[in-house]
Amino acid sequence: MNSRALTAAAVLLVGALALSGCSAPGSDGGSGSPIIVGSVNTISGPATFPEASQAAAAVFDAFNKAGGLNGRKIEYKKLDDKGDPATATASARELVGSDGAVALVGSASLIECELNAKYYEQEGILSIPGIGVDTGCFDSKNISPANVGPFNDLTLTLQYGSEVLGLNDICVLLEIAGSTRPTYQAAIDKWTKLTGKKPKYIDDTVPYGASDYTPYIVKARQQGCKALAINPVEPDAIGQVKAANAQGWNDVTWLYLTSVYSENFAKAVDNAGAGIYVPAEFYPFTEENDINKEWRDLMAANNIPLTAFSQGGYLAATHFIEVLKTIKGDVTRESVTAALRKMKPIDNPMIGTPYTFGVNNTAGWPIELKSGTHTWQKVADDWFRFEG
Repeated sequence: MNSRALTAAAVLLVGALALSGCSAPGSDGGSGSPIIVGSVNTISGPATFPEASQAAAAVFDAFNKAGGLNGRKIEYKKLDDKGDPATATASARELVGSDGAVALVGSASLIECELNAKYYEQEGILSIPGIGVDTGCFDSKNISPANVGPFNDLTLTLQYGSEVLGLNDICVLLEIAGSTRPTYQAAIDKWTKLTGKKPKYIDDTVPYGASDYTPYIVKARQQGCKALAINPVEPDAIGQVKAANAQGWNDVTWLYLTSVYSENFAKAVDNAGAGIYVPAEFYPFTEENDINKEWRDLMAANNIPLTAFSQGGYLAATHFIEVLKTIKGDVTRESVTAALRKMKPIDNPMIGTPYTFGVNNTAGWPIELKSGTHTWQKVADDWFRFEG
């Protein structure tokens, strides 16, 4: 739609609201009107996270089928930012400004938080991403993800490697998107403060989506690295492990983030060196037990992949509904924001830290992929966490 058509549509909308007596965006449109909730996601592009918003949508659909909130249904709108800054910015303004969302829930984007944090503060709207990725997801007072996030995840995997596995000569390879470099350095510095250890070597030039990771792997090996802590998306991690395999580097230990924790990754890797370790941000989804049952059943019923990403979207939507039920009176952007700000911690066995808006999760469940197994296995009986 061109700008002239958009302007005309906006004028017609304002006129219709005035004639019908409907409320402005973000306010209660009446006892039977839908509750608008949105999300901004990277669904297409080089690194995608479609499962988070799919899982959130499934939670809201189930809630609606059960009667909603006293008869009011949630209308969930999820937009694709394509990993493009302009699209991510426009998507937020469409959901918040035009659609009148009362909150953002279940988002999963490479760039969205940092770009839109100031706008959310300006508009008085809160966001519960299913998967927070960029720095803005974790340093804005209006955004509070359901997941641990890559920065705390990096600290966790480094600490597990040095303190539990007893690894020395750990090197860090970083894939940097946007302005995340200082935040990743802060995560490394936190590990140093907690343990007194430092990386043997850091390479922050590792690209997303490279066709060949051999040069980076060869250089790390030449530096004398015994373990590699890396923050890639799944396809990149597969390429990195296979590059090491091709070089005959079979005694390296891999300290990855939750982003590689998938059945697809496990099937793609034959030689995992001395082991691939991940601090799962949620209770390991590969475990079939009562902890994961409701989530697994809902995902299966909606043909949504069982991944940590879908766990995040599921939990974000579940947390939101629990808080929504505490609201007395009109459900508006203002009342939703107030309820989230004063919410009581939500304890759930799928997470290691009770969810409270504005409080970061700092717990991961250690899991391992061994060579030739194609199966992730728990290597701990409880959450592994750090303080601070």
